[in-house]
Amino acid sequence: MDEILEILSKDARITPEEIAKLTRRSLASVKQAIRKYEKDGVIVGYKAVINRELIKDEDSEVRALIEVNIVPQKDVGFDKIAERIYQFPEVSNCLLISGTYDLLLIVEGKNIHTVSRFVSEKLSPMENVRGTVTHFMLKKYKEDGVILKHKEENKRIAISY
Repeated sequence: MDEILEILSKDARITPEEIAKLTRRSLASVKQAIRKYEKDGVIVGYKAVINRELIKDEDSEVRALIEVNIVPQKDVGFDKIAERIYQFPEVSNCLLISGTYDLLLIVEGKNIHTVSRFVSEKLSPMENVRGTVTHFMLKKYKEDGVILKHKEENKRIAISY
């Protein structure tokens, strides 16, 4: 992978000036390369990794990993059904995987019931879906290579008489 892409994948907030210094390239060539990557769809967005555990409130969402077994469609394989599935607003990630299941989804909802309703009312009834397995995310330790810090639990020993 190109040096510029590698640097941006680790820190999207780094400036073109800093990238030019790190790569010993001219500022103009760095800016031109970034524009080309954006235009060609190599860079599709920039994001911050957020530790949702530290900002939990009454509006925090439930996240689930859902494995989906599907029947590929003639001449288009998995792509058409995956496209129909990832259009749902509840689906934040959709990946084609190898193994027992075909797709892995990350789904978000206000609570367990909204995720369950998504699976039972929208996903499972789809014509090409043969089965699903849902795993609710309880705690995230690392995301996109970044270790997430967690609130310190009270580690005092309970005293009983």
